[in-house]
Amino acid sequence: MTDLIDPSGPKARTDPTACTTPTTGVTALSEPALSEPALSEPALPEPALSEPAPPRPLPHVTDADADAWHRVVAASMTHDLPGALPPGPEQIRARLTKPALDSHRLTWLAAGPDGVPVGVAGLRLFGSAGRDHLAELELHVDPAHRRLGTGSRLLAAAVAACRAEGRRSLITEAAADGPGQAFAEQRGFRGALTLDHFLLRLDEVAPADLAKAADAEHPGYRLTGWTGAVPDGLAAAFAAAKNAMNDMPMGDLDYGSVAWDADRVRAMAKVVADRGDTLLTIAAVHDDGTMAGYTEILIPQGAPPRAQQYDTAVVPGHRGHGLGLWVKAAMVRRLRAEHPGVAEIETDNADDNVHMLAVNHALGFRPYRRTREFQLDVPTS
Repeated sequence: MTDLIDPSGPKARTDPTACTTPTTGVTALSEPALSEPALSEPALPEPALSEPAPPRPLPHVTDADADAWHRVVAASMTHDLPGALPPGPEQIRARLTKPALDSHRLTWLAAGPDGVPVGVAGLRLFGSAGRDHLAELELHVDPAHRRLGTGSRLLAAAVAACRAEGRRSLITEAAADGPGQAFAEQRGFRGALTLDHFLLRLDEVAPADLAKAADAEHPGYRLTGWTGAVPDGLAAAFAAAKNAMNDMPMGDLDYGSVAWDADRVRAMAKVVADRGDTLLTIAAVHDDGTMAGYTEILIPQGAPPRAQQYDTAVVPGHRGHGLGLWVKAAMVRRLRAEHPGVAEIETDNADDNVHMLAVNHALGFRPYRRTREFQLDVPTS
């Protein structure tokens, strides 16, 4: 869930095929994205109790594995992120079993002495040029089974996989000042980026204010929109707009860059659709045919009340014309008309992205929590 815009620009997650799950410890930066925490193992001394079994790799995720994963994630999030909505069982199953874009995923399940699953870890290994040095971690431990070494064992398995795959950078996300942050810092991760999370209640947006923003005159530009894959006639322009974001500031994250073309934007939409989610896009197109800016919203399968903000971007040559507010206001109006079951939108912004923060404030987004991105430099020899 990422808003990207204007000179101080975007933050890390620019790929709606990234499925990040809100949690409290270590998260996954790039499978369809909510940018949320996923480190959930407190960094406290671990008592010398009976040795748990090593985490079990899941080369093929079964329905039983996915259900166990869901129970651990839901328990972790409910305990550590009371304002976040845990993903449903079908969302978890799709994220674990459906292909991601230009990446593959490794997963582990940790069980207690009685064989009941108590912890999970997922590692996304990026494969495209410009990000093949990178891996992203999601890790959760059931709150009732923490401080027993489960989180450390899961992390060790993930780091070993990074070394075997030649990945120098391991990225994760944790709730600011929570147990996941302490866990990460104790184990050598360094803070690289701070993200503020915001909610917009759609029923609190005044109709007159929304109409003023969505219907504002922008000479030389027109709005267009689509669901799922971009229309063929706009695919090249959409890819060019996405490429314009590679100059965005990323704090100290070694996130690399992504090369977008028409085939990649279509592949991205297919990944989202195959997962059962709905991707909506509103774009501002200039009279010369270039795409000047756009915003994306993801509605997770099962029609939950909270939609997730994906990219909002304005191409450098078109900044300063209010296009960010324009496309986002038009998206709010579209959600109200086409998806009345959606009650709110969640987004996050880097804390120095003053332009996007101003747009979100103007629309009525209100802060409700903060997370931090962490990076571990992994020796590959």
